[in-house]
Amino acid sequence: MKKILEYLISFIIAFSLCLLSVSAGEEEEKNLVNIHLFYSTTCPHCSKERKLLNELKKEYKNIRVYEYETGSDDNSALYRKVADMFGLDITTIPFTIIGDAYFTGYSKTQSERKIRSVIEYYSDHGYQDKVGELIGDIKLPTYEIKEEVDIFKYLEDLDNKVLDIPFIGKVDTKNIALPIVTVIMGLLDGFNPCAMWVLLFLISMLLGMKGKKRMWALGLTFILTSSIVYYLFMAAWLNLTNLLNGITLLRTIIAFVALIGGAYNLYSYIKTRKETGCNVIDDKKRSKIFNKIKKFTTEKSFILALLGIITLAISINVVELACSAGLPVMYIEILHINGLTSLEYYLYILLYILFFMIDDIIVFVVAMITMQLTGFSTKYGKLTKLIGGILLVAIGLLMLFKPEWLMFNFN
Repeated sequence: MKKILEYLISFIIAFSLCLLSVSAGEEEEKNLVNIHLFYSTTCPHCSKERKLLNELKKEYKNIRVYEYETGSDDNSALYRKVADMFGLDITTIPFTIIGDAYFTGYSKTQSERKIRSVIEYYSDHGYQDKVGELIGDIKLPTYEIKEEVDIFKYLEDLDNKVLDIPFIGKVDTKNIALPIVTVIMGLLDGFNPCAMWVLLFLISMLLGMKGKKRMWALGLTFILTSSIVYYLFMAAWLNLTNLLNGITLLRTIIAFVALIGGAYNLYSYIKTRKETGCNVIDDKKRSKIFNKIKKFTTEKSFILALLGIITLAISINVVELACSAGLPVMYIEILHINGLTSLEYYLYILLYILFFMIDDIIVFVVAMITMQLTGFSTKYGKLTKLIGGILLVAIGLLMLFKPEWLMFNFN
């Protein structure tokens, strides 16, 4: 089995190097794209955009960023000339110009998406750098312009791709891609055997009780508490990565961690034959957990039983985050790449958690209604390792070489 893991890791490394060489070759062939930014040192939005452009410079090797601080008389005069050239009567900063495209102000939600789209289009199709020509002493793009387009119409078309779905109507594809990914990753993460085996044993203990209300209350409390712990973990990771977002290396590290985690999941799928499919807690600790579940479920005081179940759910999920952290960590990084608002971040995490809970709820509700516990944990646990491993490897590779695809922009 060690040889299988070695072959798997070797394949991932070789494939990564292949993609890297191809990506480098493509980058060399791309057209030079000049970005002109007028800013002020006292403008907080300008600071955010400068930070964004510095990150994009590391990602797109064919772009050059020229910054003009408007406190200077020369730069202030240039600002007015550029505004007049585009027929604009503005004093807004930051003011960003790329070819025929210009953007005033800065929005975390929209700016990165639009700037990326313009960079990628001009890289492939060529353009006229009017500001560069006005300045006269900078390197200009040399690509022959393949087609004349209204860049704003192009951006509008990207933002308004619509599918006409029967019985549903017209749906904006841009608005459904991320929710679909959220649902898929949440569902897949929910089938994590590390969390399910405890629930299955808890259900087996609850089925022997006489009071149905007590059964429902204890089981749903366990599921709800587990979900809250998971939500808090994802929210905490979101805030931590927000603080470290300026460190471009962080995304690369996360990508390589995903590749290693994916390779390990695939190796575990091939190797493991355990019923639980969970390797984080050994048999001795698992036995202690079983004894605690028996103690809590047979506790005469309902309040004490409830508190015991809550404590158990918290401790189990904190320990087993080592087994299940891969998918939520990668999901948070996907949210970062898409540049959402703070409210959107938390709503998407909530949607993820909702579908993360669904399999537990289904298993629990079916068991409570039929008063039977179906034993299917082995098959879906192993299948989760396979699908999760493939997904982690795929996301890791995309994050390294095609992060724009994780914004669901394939143009």
